[in-house]
Amino acid sequence: MLEEEDKIWVISMSRVRLNNVVKKFKDVIAVDHVSFEVEDGEFFALLGPSGSGKTTVLRIIAGLEEPDEGEVWIDDVNVTKLHPKDRDVAMVFQNYALYPHMTVYENIAFPLIVKKRSLGLSEDEIRKRVIEIAKLLNIEDLLNRKPSQLSGGQQQRVALARALIRKPKVWLLDEPLSNLDAKLRVYMRAELKKLQKDLKITTIYVTHDQIEAMTMADRIAVINLGRILQIGPPEELYNKPINTFVASFIGTPPMNLIKCNIDMIHGKIVCPGFVKEPEPFMMKILQEKNVSDTIYIGVRPENIKIFRENVEKDLVKGRVVVYEKLGSEQILHIALDEENIVRVKSDPMTIYSLGQEVYLKIDWRKILIFDSKTQQLVI
Repeated sequence: MLEEEDKIWVISMSRVRLNNVVKKFKDVIAVDHVSFEVEDGEFFALLGPSGSGKTTVLRIIAGLEEPDEGEVWIDDVNVTKLHPKDRDVAMVFQNYALYPHMTVYENIAFPLIVKKRSLGLSEDEIRKRVIEIAKLLNIEDLLNRKPSQLSGGQQQRVALARALIRKPKVWLLDEPLSNLDAKLRVYMRAELKKLQKDLKITTIYVTHDQIEAMTMADRIAVINLGRILQIGPPEELYNKPINTFVASFIGTPPMNLIKCNIDMIHGKIVCPGFVKEPEPFMMKILQEKNVSDTIYIGVRPENIKIFRENVEKDLVKGRVVVYEKLGSEQILHIALDEENIVRVKSDPMTIYSLGQEVYLKIDWRKILIFDSKTQQLVI
């Protein structure tokens, strides 16, 4: 938590709201009627693959891009047409964008120096603020260095300090950890989350890394092809993905999607290598929702057990096509047929060979069903 002398760095909280925002680049719709609201002090992640539109959304909030349609609100002010400098937001870019000819001190102080007159700040007041924010981020001993003399993690902290020194209403972060090595990335995830929680600053964080989003965010918006597909807490997106894209994007490894057919006449689900008779209520729901003849059975890797022998009733036969040893566990890729390959977690000490026949036990209490035609969650 913040020490008593750092209390001045507790930042006033703000809400951010987007209403039906659209942005086009020639014939490409980069942002397609995006709407969401970020609460006071919330850590909100925009998660999606490259080219999904997430960075464009962030740039629209910052005022670096103007939407073709829709509105951006910060608190009760419509900022859609406001210049970036008048929005009271701070953005940290993927490459940190530090000025190479300036010292760390000068980089951090720069936002205050350019607005020194309008803010009514003296040199002593600027220096005091720089030292305080540097202390908060554990970089006070780096103030006389140039960016080229810093490690990636140190450069990132300088960029964070520069963004925070104005005490902005909203903190915008565009993939700030992507240039760090794996070990430092894990460490900085925890540091960033702690800093955001201590400062209680409204934060919108863009990433393509679902582990970052899942471990840091209060809520996540999954975006693809410019559209928001689902918004919710990490556990909700993991346990109840709204469609097959979210199901296959969230989770490491992601959810398995087994393509099956429905036999409504006999009340059965016919899958590759096995037939399942589900509970009557499930067939009733599938019928009521007019689901197409083909569905996807969604099951998380941890909800499948693997056996080397056919030791129980109703096991599903497959063969090992890939195995990945990850130290504490191994991930096996099991082919049920040419089209359906499922991932299963296994004890790393158990040895499997490529092509080996194995048997799977699916926990049917934890499956989800998606319509293959609409790709939407049914049950």
